[in-house]
Amino acid sequence: MTSETITARFDVTGWEPAELPGIDGDWVGAVVMRKTYTEGLVGESVAHFISSGTEEGGRGYLAAERITGTVDDGRSGSLTVHHGALQHPGDASAFGHIIPGTGTGDFAGFRGRARIEHDERGAFFVFELD
Repeated sequence: MTSETITARFDVTGWEPAELPGIDGDWVGAVVMRKTYTEGLVGESVAHFISSGTEEGGRGYLAAERITGTVDDGRSGSLTVHHGALQHPGDASAFGHIIPGTGTGDFAGFRGRARIEHDERGAFFVFELD
């Protein structure tokens, strides 16, 4: 049962290719991604993002993201989210989880689900807190 939903809009503000030691070939790629959160939760994050496949043929991604910010009611802190999806037209495979025990400050008790969605304004996270 969800006790609270937070919708957090963001912009990707950094995209730095990263090495994956021991993995050869072009079947997988990694980046360190930075985001600025602008609405619902105001703050920033850093994510380690790994993807496979191609944008044309379909791909999947996995990410571990540390988010620090303040929600609309003034609570603030940090938390870690693991999320991913298959990325091809019409796919609804997006998933994610707030990792229990990773919250700080007012986010210390946060746990639940998280998924990235898109609309005409762009990408946003939906956090469903338990």
